[in-house]
Amino acid sequence: MTRILPRPIPGRAVSRLLEAGTHPLLARIYAARGIDSRDQLDYSLKALLPPAQLKGVREAAQLLADAIEAGARMVIVADYDCDGATACAVGVRALRAFGAEVAYLVPNRFEYGYGLTPAIVELAAGMAPDLLITVDNGIASVDGVAAAREHGIVTVITDHHLPGDTLPEADVIVNPNQPGCPFPSKALAGVGVMFYTMLALRAELRERGAFEGQTEPNLADLLDLVALGTVADVVKLDHNNRILVSQGLQRMRADRMQPGIRALFAAAGRDATRASTFDMGFALGPRLNAAGRLADMSLGIECLITDDMGRALNIAQELDKLNRERRAIEADMQEGALAGLDAIDPGARSSLVLFNADWHQGIIGILAGRIKEKFHRPTIAFARGNAGELKGSGRSIPGLHLRDALDLVTKQAPDLILKFGGHAMAAGLTISEADLGRFESIFEGVVKGLIDPADLTRSLETDGPLEDSLYNLETARLLEREIWGQGFSAPVFDDTFRVENQRILKDKHLKLQLRKGNTRIDAIQFNHAEPAGQAIHAAFRLAVNEYNGVAGIQLLLEHFDTA
Repeated sequence: MTRILPRPIPGRAVSRLLEAGTHPLLARIYAARGIDSRDQLDYSLKALLPPAQLKGVREAAQLLADAIEAGARMVIVADYDCDGATACAVGVRALRAFGAEVAYLVPNRFEYGYGLTPAIVELAAGMAPDLLITVDNGIASVDGVAAAREHGIVTVITDHHLPGDTLPEADVIVNPNQPGCPFPSKALAGVGVMFYTMLALRAELRERGAFEGQTEPNLADLLDLVALGTVADVVKLDHNNRILVSQGLQRMRADRMQPGIRALFAAAGRDATRASTFDMGFALGPRLNAAGRLADMSLGIECLITDDMGRALNIAQELDKLNRERRAIEADMQEGALAGLDAIDPGARSSLVLFNADWHQGIIGILAGRIKEKFHRPTIAFARGNAGELKGSGRSIPGLHLRDALDLVTKQAPDLILKFGGHAMAAGLTISEADLGRFESIFEGVVKGLIDPADLTRSLETDGPLEDSLYNLETARLLEREIWGQGFSAPVFDDTFRVENQRILKDKHLKLQLRKGNTRIDAIQFNHAEPAGQAIHAAFRLAVNEYNGVAGIQLLLEHFDTA
């Protein structure tokens, strides 16, 4: 069951936005998302929060500036997702522009797991670094930082994940979520933290006169990378993050982007002059992530740091091939997961725990997300890891902080989870295979105790009806150009339509022709093969549909009931 709930629209906020010249439709949509002044829609760089408030960033800048002056060798230890890859690329490009000697290392997730582990430090030590910089990881790497100290290697942690009870004894930590950090935006992605660190480093180098007689590196040129990593990591798009994303999109649309970003647009068959947050989240991001899921994220990083367009295009084609392979594996895994759920009633449970010995470790996070979306239950999918271990990846629903739930599991059964980490909506963990049944039972009990039963019913918030005169390409283009994402969701409207025609595409997508008043509108609901009645009440997004070079509008149905 899905409840369609219209968002409340504060009238005063709408009036203020209209008085400031905001488009009437956008004024209504923005007001429903807590915007009540044009200042909150100022996406210029001058509106960006200053780096100085970020705890540790000045110390990191001084340490890195000293290292550059001393000719120290730096190695960036990256994460294997899109956020980690873009953060690494920002670091490599900026540091090299500043004259640093910098290389990077990205661990193979299947051999080394996540973060700056002692094993990764041993691997990095072979590169003879004076200094290790983590991006999008490290805040939980207590043992790894200790191992680096034993090697005499300086460590700078840049991360955005929530810290555990003990912080690593790094030389410097830059993380808006570390204790005592006053930075107002706690939603920075890993790439955002690295970008801010590079801004602070440039300011420090400027004070030292490092750029006298030469052109100062323009870090704004890296904002396409920052935007991609921010959207792909599904962090909350607060005002500060919307600035970063908007600035990156402007550069993509103006064809001022890294060769690797341009190559990813080409591989995805997307038009960069009309770049949107949808492109980053569903076209470019998955192609980069495919490298980390199935192979080695160094392939993705190389795509982002090369200045050779031909090489970038070749790598992007390899990433596209990996992404097609990922989709095929995911489809097989999802089919198996759904077959396994035939034996139980998901509606009678508060959580779902899935395991198959043949599942691919790199795909279980996507699988957990798909099953969570279908059944609206916090879901953890497991695959086999090292001998006797299971690697799990979980996705949650509003109302349950997944990392906190796993933390409570460890308090009830301290020996059960070997390691874990993550966010409110996503987390990873490792358990012994022999403990799977015990974990499923305890996790179900924890979730049942934490979650409000009402949260187990899916609620779909909408922006109400769309005026008949706005069912046009101009409106669709208007909405497409705006910044939407996690915590600032794309508009979803709802209304009642008459169904004039319908058919099933590729055995799994419902294609409809709808009528609203005198207007006939095409619509589609993906992965839904059940026919509609003669009239429906639907929640939908207004989208641009291009076919054979002709653009029109199409409703992307999120949900419908018989009217």
